[in-house]
This record gives sequence, structure tokens and C-alpha cells, in this order.
Amino acid sequence: MIGLDTNVLAGLFIEDDPTQVRAARQFVARQCSAQEPAFIDRVALCEFVWVLSYSHGYGRPEIARIIAKLLDNQEMRLEDAEAVRAALSTFSSRNVDFADALIGEVNRVRGCKVTATFDRRAAKLDGFVHIS
Repeated sequence: MIGLDTNVLAGLFIEDDPTQVRAARQFVARQCSAQEPAFIDRVALCEFVWVLSYSHGYGRPEIARIIAKLLDNQEMRLEDAEAVRAALSTFSSRNVDFADALIGEVNRVRGCKVTATFDRRAAKLDGFVHIS
């Protein structure tokens, strides 16, 4: 299995650097398969969502489609895929950052009673408690 970092993910989906786009797509096509999928960890995924949103202006629906595509791709394996799927559902239906939704889901799966936060938007999610 080969791990992919944020820049390679960006090269697969963002058409801003033709050299990196071509290199990323060729690398994944040659090295990754359903039998030997690429691994995408939670940190790289959250960074990628941030890059899509803040660096490239992608909207929530576009970001949700890309995450869904990664989840459904047999040549990619996402860390904590079920938590990512649940976080995607929350992200798609609520005004919350994807990273906050994923943090809450991962913490819930790991047995946390609540996730403490100073973030007022995140605190509105089930499983979060606001610290004031």
C-alpha cells in the first residue's frame, strides 16, 4: 500500500499545475489498484478539504462530491472510512467544517462521551460540548 499526501490528492482533482496533475494521475494509475489501494489518512484528507475550500474556492457540494468519490473508489482506502462517511453526511447537511465533523465522528467511535470545543458551530453538533 502507498500513502498519498495532500499534494498528490490535489493533483488528482485540481487542474492548477499541469505537471503535477499529470504526474499524480500517472503515478496513481501505475501504482494503485483495488488489490493494492492507495491509503489516504485523516490528516491528508482534512488538509485536502481545506485546500479545496480556502485555496481554490470549491463549494460545499463540490467538496462533498469529491469526498464521496474517494470513498467509493476501489483504488483508494481512506483511514476510518465509516467515520469519514458519517462526517460527510454531517458536512453535507449542516453548516460545519468537515474537519470538525470528522473529529467528532472519530472521537465517538473511539468511545469519547463528548468532544470539547471552543468552536460555537462545532458545539452545535451531537457529541460536542462548548467550553466557555
